[in-house]
Amino acid sequence: MSNNKFLRNKDIKELKNILYVLLKKKFTLRMQLFLNKIKKNHLIRKCKKNISIIKTIIREKCINEKKK
Repeated sequence: MSNNKFLRNKDIKELKNILYVLLKKKFTLRMQLFLNKIKKNHLIRKCKKNISIIKTIIREKCINEKKK
């Protein structure tokens, strides 16, 4: 997921689908954390970072489309 070239080649609809999956994953990780069932706390931070990257790319694509 950290490969920005891979993400930048996607269109906005595909990026929103990936974003939706990541948000669901983040929610399940948070619930596992509250229930003390998660052993790898760093996964939550990685998920948040990936969400922010995708949101940034979506925003850039929207701005570029408005300029055209």
